[in-house]
Amino acid sequence: MGRIGKEVSGQVLCMLGVIGLCVTCGIPIWRTTTYIGANIVTGQIIWDGLWMNCVMQSTGQMQCKIQSSIMSLTQDLQAAQALIVIAIVVGFAGVLMTLIGGQCTTCLKNESSMAKLVILGGVLCIVAAVLCLIPCCWSAAYTITDYDNALVPTTRKREIGPCIYIGWGTSFLLLLGGIILCTACPPNDLNNPNTYPYKGPYMATPGYYMPPKPHPHSVTYSGTYVPGKAYAAPRVYSPVPRQYS
Repeated sequence: MGRIGKEVSGQVLCMLGVIGLCVTCGIPIWRTTTYIGANIVTGQIIWDGLWMNCVMQSTGQMQCKIQSSIMSLTQDLQAAQALIVIAIVVGFAGVLMTLIGGQCTTCLKNESSMAKLVILGGVLCIVAAVLCLIPCCWSAAYTITDYDNALVPTTRKREIGPCIYIGWGTSFLLLLGGIILCTACPPNDLNNPNTYPYKGPYMATPGYYMPPKPHPHSVTYSGTYVPGKAYAAPRVYSPVPRQYS
């Protein structure tokens, strides 16, 4: 898979993850219970969410109430409110960075800056996945522990709601998309613009600017040397200075 294909697939997964974060944050089905009284008329379905609680009667009527105080929530839901909102902001920022630095956009011209921005966006998506995974696991553990507690009445026992499963799937999408985006730009693509690659020695072909220089093969000399003319005898050096006129 090429670099553009990795970026597009990672961006799609991260976008789906951000949508899943919004669904997990908005739908009030973190915990659910089905209570049936002495007769079917008193049957109720109770949903607990981050921002509101809903009760559906057996007659089909639904009543939702917004949380009046954050202190009325359990500790896991209190932490989930903050972590899910932070995860949405971080995930949206990560997707926006990957769109700006992607190969399919022309927002940036420098290849090194584009690659670094895509990697940073992938890291933010991984952070958003962790922020979403923590409250989902915490709430699931709290719900299971409370359900197995014999001191809790049957009417107050809750089960894991669909939002927990959506949150787990969202975390997986964000984690996978972030990893793909981080590996889409390997370090060897981040060349330093201040350095120049070594191209090796330049071997030019012979031409008018570089004429070939053929050299004759060496020949071994054979024969005797005969001087062409007679040389005068060397002068004898006299230490007595002479007078010059």
